[in-house]
Amino acid sequence: MKQTEFIYGYYFTQDDQVNKITSLENIDVCKPHWLHFDYTLPSTKSWLEKHSKLPSVVSNALLDEETRPRATPLHDGVLISLRGVNLSPNSDPEDMVSIRLWFTKDKVISTRRRTLLSTRDIATDFDNGCGPKTSSEFISVLAERLISRMSNTVYEIEENVSDIEEKILASSTHSLRNELSTTRRQIISLRRYLSPQREAMAQLLSDKITFFTSEEKIQLREATDQLTRFIEDLDSIKDRAIVCQEELNNTLAEQMNNRMFVLSVVAALFLPLGFLTGLLGINVGGIPGAENSNAFVIFILLLIVVVFFQIWLFKKKKWF
Repeated sequence: MKQTEFIYGYYFTQDDQVNKITSLENIDVCKPHWLHFDYTLPSTKSWLEKHSKLPSVVSNALLDEETRPRATPLHDGVLISLRGVNLSPNSDPEDMVSIRLWFTKDKVISTRRRTLLSTRDIATDFDNGCGPKTSSEFISVLAERLISRMSNTVYEIEENVSDIEEKILASSTHSLRNELSTTRRQIISLRRYLSPQREAMAQLLSDKITFFTSEEKIQLREATDQLTRFIEDLDSIKDRAIVCQEELNNTLAEQMNNRMFVLSVVAALFLPLGFLTGLLGINVGGIPGAENSNAFVIFILLLIVVVFFQIWLFKKKKWF
């Protein structure tokens, strides 16, 4: 199998030398290593099912299209699925990128469909001779980087909600509804995946998984605490977004009521005027003032008096 049929491959070593895997045909399986694949390629499926010697449940999980964050101890390893925010250009951050990993004491096999910046950074560390020394260190470093990259996204969502709050106080418009709906959708999407990811991180820290050193567990615990803060921040932002939505709806409803009130007042003012002009506009005999040359002026003055009387009556009843 050619190198182009897998993405990254490195040996875990205690020195700072670069130990890149160039081919799966001559890989030394006795050495601790990391292999990173694109699970959409047919070559990946062929190698996992026929040459990797992994249990079928593991290979199927690494090739699964739909997955949720988890950490499941299985046989002599741990089946892990994590997600990171999508930071690719022209993409939505809430469209999170997933990575599936099979993690044992001496190897890590990971698969993905879209590029994940955290794995690319680790590969760069390997190329620079400062990559993780063990498979457990690899998992702790990957989890920490996946979670730390979420901070900017959470901060941007919080800033968006703050901007919407200011705009609502300044001037409420219907365009804010779309902006607020987009922000709430981002919060819901992120919250949907971060909550089970916190459970997965907690499972990695459980006593059932004994691969991690005390320092690595501290790093995982710090990453879990950071993830918990992000979730709490999203919950707080979600509540603020709901309040903004209610305030926006109330403001827009009040604006609509004011406009309807003005239209109602105008209609009420012209109702008696329309009645009088319609009554005197009938083409039958006996219309008052038909023979008087000043009848039109008198009628106009009468209409003006009626309007002023209506205005006085509305103000007295405090209708406006």
